[in-house]
Amino acid sequence: MSAFLPAPAVATCDATTASLRRPLSTALAALALALASGIAAPQPNAAQKPNAAPKPPAAAAPRLASTATAAGTATATATATASAPAADTATPAEVDPLERLRLRLTERLAAIKPLDAATPYELHVRVPGNVGPRAASAASAAPAAPRGGAAAGTRSDAKAQAARPAQANGHAAWAYEGDRGPQTWGGLCNRGRMQSPIDIRGGLAVALEPVRFDYREGGFSVIDTGHTVQVNVAPGNHIDIGGKRFELLQFHFHRPSEERLDGRQFELSVHLVHKGDKGRLAVVAVLVGKGAARPVLDTVFGNLPLEQGVDRPARATLDPSALLPEDRSYYTYMGSMTTPPCDEGVRWVVMRNPVAAGQGQIDVFSTLYPNNARPPQQAAGRRILQTP
Repeated sequence: MSAFLPAPAVATCDATTASLRRPLSTALAALALALASGIAAPQPNAAQKPNAAPKPPAAAAPRLASTATAAGTATATATATASAPAADTATPAEVDPLERLRLRLTERLAAIKPLDAATPYELHVRVPGNVGPRAASAASAAPAAPRGGAAAGTRSDAKAQAARPAQANGHAAWAYEGDRGPQTWGGLCNRGRMQSPIDIRGGLAVALEPVRFDYREGGFSVIDTGHTVQVNVAPGNHIDIGGKRFELLQFHFHRPSEERLDGRQFELSVHLVHKGDKGRLAVVAVLVGKGAARPVLDTVFGNLPLEQGVDRPARATLDPSALLPEDRSYYTYMGSMTTPPCDEGVRWVVMRNPVAAGQGQIDVFSTLYPNNARPPQQAAGRRILQTP
């Protein structure tokens, strides 16, 4: 056979066949001698029981002589045992089938060479697949290769390990003060050309379309991110700027205000972050000064979680439009996000008129974050437009 047994199986087959060769050779030689001598079967004697096998037909003897002539080396022996004259020789068609079989065996045995005990004899067996116990155990013990090969698995593991520290230490990677303050922020934060916030001075008054606010009351959740208090709002709140639609994702607070108007800074600023169809961001900034309490802020601070990093769904509802001033004239310019990595390409809309908040409301936030405002960045000649 074309496939091979394992080495232990071949050795076992060799030992077994070697032990069978000598008895097989002896048996074949005895059979050949018996056939060559014309002994077909033992003849029953007179004392044999009535149910003994009957004698072969008498006609078998004359037929043997004519058939033995074609038997090669067995011709002389067959003629000596025949008792009928040659004239009675039957045609080959009349030869008894048993005699024909005996003579054919005689010819075949005369042509067979005796088995040599030293002749190698191996048995090869095709086994479909590695189904042996050892192969099965080895297959079960071997780890499965990752998709794309070992190299791809190593690369994906390295990426996953590199991502975990960034996620775990996201709040500790940067700060607003100390040795991790804004002066140490890297990337676009210190080399970008259109960074935010800025001190807005002398905007160009043009006939800008009003910003269309499509805010509605709905569910929200509050999270203390470690840098600010952030409110995530339910879907369904939008703004439209110059024919482009942006959806409100969340809003958060800074103290003092990050944006300045002609050098003036306010108690707080609220940033309402929106996202457009192609991933572009638009941020509406509302400046907050000291004055009458604003109920929407009580709703927000009343749902503060007890721990940082916990996104707490509120049982109440909130309308983001309660954060906006009644007069919605604005400044607009291109800038960046004000926290690392400080991505640019952000459309800014800064309300020209501030809103009021109570001193107690301001104190609540300032107790948590007394200073979480990035210093103003260079306007760098960027175009600032404003409504008349």
